[in-house]
Amino acid sequence: MCVVAPACPILRGDLERSTPRDVTGGRAVMASGQQWVLVEMVQAFYEAPAYHLILEGILILWIIRLLFSKTYKLHETYKLTEKEKEDLIEEWQPEPLVPAVSRDHPSLNYDVVTGPPSHKIIINGKECINFASFNFLGLLDNERVKQKALASLKKYGVGTCGPRGFYGTFDVHLELESRLANFMKTEEAIIYSYGFATIASAIPAYSKRGDIIFVDEAACFSVQKGLQASRSFIKYFKHNDMEDLERLLKEQELEDQKNPRKARVTRKFIVVEGLYINTADVCPLPELVKLKYKYKVRIFLEESMSFGVLGEHGKGVTEHFGVNIDDIDLISANMENAVASIGGFCCGRSFVIDHQVRATGGPPGYMEEPRSAAILIWCSPGALQQDQPGPGGPAWLGGTSLVQGDQLGWGGTSLVQQDYSKADGGCY
Repeated sequence: MCVVAPACPILRGDLERSTPRDVTGGRAVMASGQQWVLVEMVQAFYEAPAYHLILEGILILWIIRLLFSKTYKLHETYKLTEKEKEDLIEEWQPEPLVPAVSRDHPSLNYDVVTGPPSHKIIINGKECINFASFNFLGLLDNERVKQKALASLKKYGVGTCGPRGFYGTFDVHLELESRLANFMKTEEAIIYSYGFATIASAIPAYSKRGDIIFVDEAACFSVQKGLQASRSFIKYFKHNDMEDLERLLKEQELEDQKNPRKARVTRKFIVVEGLYINTADVCPLPELVKLKYKYKVRIFLEESMSFGVLGEHGKGVTEHFGVNIDDIDLISANMENAVASIGGFCCGRSFVIDHQVRATGGPPGYMEEPRSAAILIWCSPGALQQDQPGPGGPAWLGGTSLVQGDQLGWGGTSLVQQDYSKADGGCY
């Protein structure tokens, strides 16, 4: 140990003194290595075949040309004189926006209606029987309803000029909602100013992204728009085919069993029409109610065509089949058909109707559109009274159909509530 220790500082000093020389030598080696690589590249260049060098040269020149050449050429411009501009403008003849059409074209020759479009209508001076109208009950020309309209015109004027949330709620709106709820035997009702927007706004108010809607493939256009606005997952079943609907419900039930956590937060709805406008078929409501409770889904019933037409008092398909209206989660209909007014309504339990007002400030069809004019709203209670038992009610409608049937040579034809034809006028 005594022999080695004195030598340690000497060795360490030698190492420190030798380190700069070693670093300089390493750099020299690296520089010589780089020179050797460059020499090898030059040597390889001279040894390469001539065609290889020519090809590389062409590629290099082509790349340089692409980098520095312009992608387009400027066209030479010629400045026109004022006289040349005026001559060109005078010579220019624009092409017609649409092809020329003869004035004798059927679309340009209207059939002019004189008087109210009731069951009997005067077209071009000739009296006809009207099968092309949604005025099913003929209330458009009802004397009592017209008197209501005149009284409303004197009191409220001709419009509301405001949405529901901005000074657009009149006392007659609340009165009509109360009367509709009483008429349909539900807890509450809510009215819309546009019949098409009623179901189109009601569906997305409840069904959201991720929810599932089972809908009849023959659903009307307003239902289709509501389905699109909901952004829900849509499953179509064959028209009025309850076996096909149950098949879809069973498939969904199996999927829910695989993921019960997701199933607990996924809402499921069945959307049908009471009387389909596209087929004039009545939905099998009793079977739908059975499926509702069996598979735990909600039913939305669109009754724009069946309201005022089906049932002893015109309350729709629920009265037609004797189904408890509380078994239906939401009923919607417009008042532009049988009631001969404007707008639409939804009715059901109080918490269901209240949700349409509270949810995100209310559906667009309810909150953003101006309210229906009082003159039309006030006519609706008068029309509802016509649907009550007694003179002017459904018996009056049947009598009208009987007269029309005799005039057409159908014998004792009367109003029925089954075996509808495929035509829109099949409800008569």
